[in-house]
Amino acid sequence: MKRFDYVIVGGGMTADAAITGVRTQDRDGTIAIFSDDRFPPYKRPPLSKDLWKGKPLERAFLRAEPPEGVEEHLGETVVALDPAAHTIATAGGAEYGYGTLLLATGGTPNRLPFGEDVIYYRTMSDYLRLRARLNEGAKRAVVLGGGFIGAEMAAALAMNGCQVTMIFPESELLARLFPEDLAAFLTRYYREEKGVRVLTGDVPTAVEKDPEGRPGEARAPYRVRTRGGETVEADVVLAGLGVRPNVKLADAAGIAHDDGILVDEYARTSAPDVFAAGDVARFPAAGLQRSLRVEHEDNAKSQGRLAGENLAGANRRYTHLPFFYSDLFELGYEAVGDLDPRLEVVADWKDGFKKGVVYYLGDEQVRGVLLWNVWDSVPKAEALIKSGERFPGGRELRGLI
Repeated sequence: MKRFDYVIVGGGMTADAAITGVRTQDRDGTIAIFSDDRFPPYKRPPLSKDLWKGKPLERAFLRAEPPEGVEEHLGETVVALDPAAHTIATAGGAEYGYGTLLLATGGTPNRLPFGEDVIYYRTMSDYLRLRARLNEGAKRAVVLGGGFIGAEMAAALAMNGCQVTMIFPESELLARLFPEDLAAFLTRYYREEKGVRVLTGDVPTAVEKDPEGRPGEARAPYRVRTRGGETVEADVVLAGLGVRPNVKLADAAGIAHDDGILVDEYARTSAPDVFAAGDVARFPAAGLQRSLRVEHEDNAKSQGRLAGENLAGANRRYTHLPFFYSDLFELGYEAVGDLDPRLEVVADWKDGFKKGVVYYLGDEQVRGVLLWNVWDSVPKAEALIKSGERFPGGRELRGLI
């Protein structure tokens, strides 16, 4: 049985950052990556951003070749983990030993019972499948979901000449992140300024396939029917309905999890010599007095690197509060902390909703900050959250960032 000093299960941004982390501590230790993705590590943000703005596909990949001393097992799924024996087993029946191991298994998209015709958008394969549909003449797109991915992909498809219809149960776009007035503004912006048909308060009940339909022709390949009685013709149906963390391997190995693999501030799981990071990890969030599971690039890179360092014995604490960002046509934002509109919200707007800062408060302390078309202020926002300073009534917050 072959043994590696470090094994990383998962092949995304977290895994790639972990390699860098290991190498800061150990230049010569053997590393193996096992990924069920057939592609080498790539950045996820370009899949819903830059690749739809004319950037070349190569820009999405993190590297062309594995780093020296790294053995890459692409398209090879790990099906068993034995923390006591320090071994893993793959679907092909191979076994490997490890010194320390990182679970960077990410998440799996939530799905609807409509067969395989819906593209549940998350991976490079999903991007290539969607791009092929457009190259075949697809012009009518239905996007299911009004959250982060749904909003980004509706904008991306509309900017690429598609007639886009969005369907989601909430009353406004991004209603689970934004205060009501901003969410309402964004919904109007999509409808009135960008020509996106937005069906709020509705859900799909069926996606029917027409074998005689053709992309771009009068008879469409799909019909999406909704609970509200709508029937929408579509050349392509895409869904962004959130993800569930891939904890199956950890669960079978007896590793603690609760909407993510539970880790401490060092990215350690409940099993000795097993760490977890990235989308799959639920970690204690600095300054928030609670745990978070974050599905965004900054956390994948920063927590992944720290986990790699700790795989190699660094014993560093994760004190970073990760941020995330989005592009929505000409609008954009960066955000850090807990964006929950059920918290007390204090907004500081300039020129309507064109530019501003939204603060989310709990117990008079800032828990989250939304920087709407405000750039280069994430460090200030993170420091404000970590400070624990109290702002009774929130009045002193205006003009702070």
